[in-house]
Parts: sequence; C-alpha cells; structure tokens
Amino acid sequence: MNDTLDSLETRTVEARESELMAGLPQLIARAQAAPGWGRILAGVDAAGITSREALARLPVTRKSDLKQLQHGAPPFGGLNTTPANALSRVFVSPGPIFDPEGRGQDWWRFARPMYAAGVRAGGLLQNCFSYHFTPAAFMVEGGAARIGCTVIPAGIGQTEMQVQAMADLKPDTYVGTPSFLKLIIEKAREMGADISSVKHALMGAEALPESLRSWFAANGVPHVFQTYASADIGSIAYETASGGKLNAGMVVDENVLLEIVHPGSGTPVAPGEVGEVVVTVFNADYPLIRFATGDLSAVLVDAPASPCGRTNTRIRGWMGRADQTTKVRAMFVHPSQVHEIARRHPQILKARLVVSGRMANDEMTLHCEVERLDDGAAVEEIIATIRELTKLRGEVRLVARGSLPLDGKIIDDVRDYT
Repeated sequence: MNDTLDSLETRTVEARESELMAGLPQLIARAQAAPGWGRILAGVDAAGITSREALARLPVTRKSDLKQLQHGAPPFGGLNTTPANALSRVFVSPGPIFDPEGRGQDWWRFARPMYAAGVRAGGLLQNCFSYHFTPAAFMVEGGAARIGCTVIPAGIGQTEMQVQAMADLKPDTYVGTPSFLKLIIEKAREMGADISSVKHALMGAEALPESLRSWFAANGVPHVFQTYASADIGSIAYETASGGKLNAGMVVDENVLLEIVHPGSGTPVAPGEVGEVVVTVFNADYPLIRFATGDLSAVLVDAPASPCGRTNTRIRGWMGRADQTTKVRAMFVHPSQVHEIARRHPQILKARLVVSGRMANDEMTLHCEVERLDDGAAVEEIIATIRELTKLRGEVRLVARGSLPLDGKIIDDVRDYT
C-alpha cells in the first residue's frame, strides 16, 4: 500500500490529465465572473479551453503585476470570486500585496507536502513560519488540521524560547525556513539543551542547498524535505521519499496545472527545458489562470516513476528567478521598492540593490550613486527607509556618479548557493 495522503496522488497520468482538462472550462467561466478576470479573459470562450494547447493561448498574468492590479481594484484586483467579507483571512505581504484565504479545509493544500515529510495524526510539530501578516504559518495550520497533528504556534524569532519549547515539549517535526532551524540547532548546542526529538523538517521560503541538508543530517535531523509554495498560490510542489531515501525532483500538487514557459513570452518550452513556472490553480475562491510566479524550473523528463508511488509531474525545484524580484531572508523584495527608496531620497541619482552572502547569511546592500560620498546622515536615513519598505535590514554604500553598470538591473542577486 502506497503511503500517500489520498488516492488522487496515485491516479494514472491519463486519468489526472483528463480530469484537469475537464475542469478547465468551469474554472475559466467562474473566473470570468470576477471583474479582474473578466477584463483579462475578455472574449475567451471558456467552453473551448479543454487542452493545454488551448490554455497556452490565454494571456499570462504575472505575480509582479499584482501590486498594480490591486491598487486599481483593492484588495485583490478583482481576481477573487468570493467577496472579501466572506473570506477567512486577508494577508498583507511585502509590496504590499494582499492575499486571500477562504474557509475551506486545507485551503492552501499544505497537507500533501506535510504528509510527504512524515507529519502524521497524533504528531507534534513546531510551526516556525511567521504568523504576522503573511500566510505561511496558516498554510501549516490548515494542513495540520486535515492530517490531525498538534501544532506549537512558535512563529519566528525568540531563538532561546524556541529551543526551550523543543526541549520541553519534544516535537517530532520542525516547519519553517532552513536558516532559522540552523540558528535553533546552534543555540541549543550553546545552551546545552536536548532537542533530539526533532527528526523531521519541512522547509520553505528559502533555497535549501545540499550542503545545508547534509549539515542538518549531521546535526540530528535526518529527514529534511523542501516544499515549493507561494502566498498567492499555496502549495505548488513538494519533495517525497521512499525507503528512507529522498526521491528526485518535486511532485506537483494535485490541484495545480503547471506549465514551464519562456520567460516573458508565455510560450511553453520544450520538455525538460528550463523556463518560468506558470500555474493554473483550481481554487473556488481565488482562481488563478496562467499565473506566472517569476520562478525558474524544469520538468523532469525520461525519469523513472517515483518510488513513493505518486504519479504526478515532477519538477527540478526552484532554480532561480525569471525576473528581478528576489527573496531575502524569506521576504520578497521588489524592484518597485528600490525605486521608491530612491524617490524618497533625491540625493540618490541611481540605485542598485545587491544581495550577497551564503545561504542562511544573506546580506543586502543598496549601492547609491550620489554627488557627495561623505554624507553620513543620508546613509542613516536611507537605511531607515530600506527597513520601513522591505521589513529587512540593509546596508548602504555610496558610490560616485556613473559607477553602477548600465545593464538595466535594479536588483542583483550574487549569493553563493553552493
């Protein structure tokens, strides 16, 4: 018997594709009833969208467009089919971008990655995603409620309290960012605390290099899994294992129709080619039609069937950004935020945000072309604005006029992911 959440995960490839295609016309018709989608999909005959080829002719809506769409029609740009006052929650992500949560069970579809990571009914997990404004912690809560496990709502920060809770309550699973679990383990060692009960970890919101995965195994957490999700979509894909060994790639969620397209064009790439992840999400409250995430990945082709028994498409996982929006310490930073910082400080002639460092030790420095390189007061004012707009600590480096490259980059991610 396959150890999966439900029978949807082990459908034949043909059955899954048939059911996804059969559901497209109804999904698109429902979306068209919302004013935002009505404008985007104007003139589309929903009944005729019954194949991937037909779907690929529809326009792409980009995650990077959400801020502008929502500004014109708050709070969700008219993309929601359930009224805002009938939802469960409204989240505020950096940007700001507003994200809805409906009232259905496991609305974010997070039980699948959690179950694949070893979370079971009767277990205890420490939820170290933020409960403040953004939805990640609530994705975990919804998945845990469906599975039937107990949650310690720990959130982020207060590392000593995190260690003490683990030592006293002995959770079997950590859910949160890789960098924060590393900090917790190091703090536990410093405190002489026993947190060896934590054997499973489900990681998200940051890259997880193999070197860090190996570090976790060497420090008492042998079962480490990645999930790929976003605040707009919920679960997109997740890692699985069988026989104690991690399987190749990440399995796509059952309610997501995934395409890999040429960045900027929306045209599907050849099988196996790297491109931008575009998803169509079968969500009754907030349908997303050809929604471009800005992330790069590729479908695994000619790979043997996953030993875990799941039959859905597998992707190679997160392979970088297709646009200049990037994540720093689990928070998105947008080019528009860099432009706003420069607008607020007229002495900045040109700005370029450089993200550097290694995994779990991100560094963010705003390089500013200015006339005066000795303006210390301006540096402190700019640092304060960076924190206000991005919710992150950033440094400032003043450089001479004409020093920054003329390559169109607003955000330059030069981090070492090895």
